[in-house]
This record gives sequence, C-alpha cells and structure tokens, in this order.
Amino acid sequence: MKIKILGTGCPKCKKLYAEAEKAVAAAGVEAELEKVEKMDDIMKYAVMMTPALVIDEEVKASGRIPPVAEIAAWITTAAAKQSA
Repeated sequence: MKIKILGTGCPKCKKLYAEAEKAVAAAGVEAELEKVEKMDDIMKYAVMMTPALVIDEEVKASGRIPPVAEIAAWITTAAAKQSA
C-alpha cells in the first residue's frame, strides 16, 4: 500500500505525515509513506488545497488534517480491498 502526503513542506503537511505514520501503526498494516512536495506532482491529483492524503492513488482528504482514527479506517479499508 502506498500512502502519499501532498504538500510543500508546511507545518500542516508535516503534521499530516506524522498522523499518517501513527495511523499506519494503529492499523497494523505494511504501508509505504511518501512525501510529494513538487507542485507539478501535486497538481496531478487535482487537489485545490494542501495538505492532502492519498491512499493507493485515491485522494482521501484535502485541505485538512483528519484524525488518526479516520486515517486508520481508510488504511484498513484499503488493505481489505488489496487482500480481497
């Protein structure tokens, strides 16, 4: 599973990355976290506000920092889809 944090490196982007790390640990699944900081790469996802969270190429949140529990639920759902 690939999880991407889209943002230019602002404090909110760093906070979302940290929350995503906690969520991966809470979900207990293997995931690769990646920071996407280049505007050209961020624009490919058609998000209007950063930070944004992308799980397996699907934008889950944009312009906000979701709680760890919400991110963990998305991760668990994505993991279930992969194993199905």
